[in-house]
Amino acid sequence: MTVLTNRQATAPAPAAEAPRTTGRSFATVVKAYIALTKPRIIELLLITTLPVMFLAAGGLPPLWTSISVMVFGTLSAGSANALNCYVDRDIDQKMRRTRRRPLARHQVSPRGALIFGIVLGVLSTAGLWLTTNGLAAVLSTGAILFYVLVYSMILKRRTAQNIVWGGIAGCMPVLIGWAGITERLDWAPLVLFGVVFFWTPPHTWTLAMRYKEDYAAAEVPMLPVVATERRVVLESIAYTWATVACSLALWPVADTTLFYPAVAAVLGVVCLWEVHRLLARLNAGKTGVALRPMRFFHWSNAYLALLFLAVAIDPLLA
Repeated sequence: MTVLTNRQATAPAPAAEAPRTTGRSFATVVKAYIALTKPRIIELLLITTLPVMFLAAGGLPPLWTSISVMVFGTLSAGSANALNCYVDRDIDQKMRRTRRRPLARHQVSPRGALIFGIVLGVLSTAGLWLTTNGLAAVLSTGAILFYVLVYSMILKRRTAQNIVWGGIAGCMPVLIGWAGITERLDWAPLVLFGVVFFWTPPHTWTLAMRYKEDYAAAEVPMLPVVATERRVVLESIAYTWATVACSLALWPVADTTLFYPAVAAVLGVVCLWEVHRLLARLNAGKTGVALRPMRFFHWSNAYLALLFLAVAIDPLLA
């Protein structure tokens, strides 16, 4: 950025420079609106969507359908995240982890964020309805409404089980991807729905352990805020075991090759090893940051991505 002297700052800008200033302002606004959609979260959701389409198609899914589901699924997730930013704007200002979000920094007005989120939701629903089918569109709309109305407005501020049930919204891309290909639901996507459902609490709780003070300052009753570290770790272990068991259940349900259960078993062992190491560190007297909860958080991201990559590859080997 160019530093202006007082004389330069007070002098009228040359006409030729005006478009550059306008361009930078426009780019800043666009960047702020994109940030409202939480792109990194969208990436995680799409990681579970595309592989399910491979499984549903028994191989390579139709290109146009895949593009439509991914594009309008992105808009759907962006809508939910933008509306979540609108609802949580007071919380975001109190938390170090979120205080740089656009609404917390007043880069976007609340009204602008609300309209933006609604427009994205309408576009995503209409797009899925016109390019795929009504079931995919209905599931997408249901995911937005559940995340905003049930999780953001009711569960998040009222119960330590907020992310357990609120996480249902994050499981919906699995069903949307399957419905986009088959126009129906089946046991295979429901099993993968279960994988994401059980995976979400320990993944989120370990992040909340790291930012416990943030959630406490914002008066959000995440489990690490209201319960002991031992309870959080023990519940994380239970949910991780359920995740691994559910992941292995896909083998008989979807009649996969041996490739998928082999990968799922290896990933599951590593994931269980990591979550049990939390308990071992706790038993050794470690607490707080010394428990290294973010190690499990980052590994759980890799676990989900690699597991669903195996879901996509398996039909190609059949």
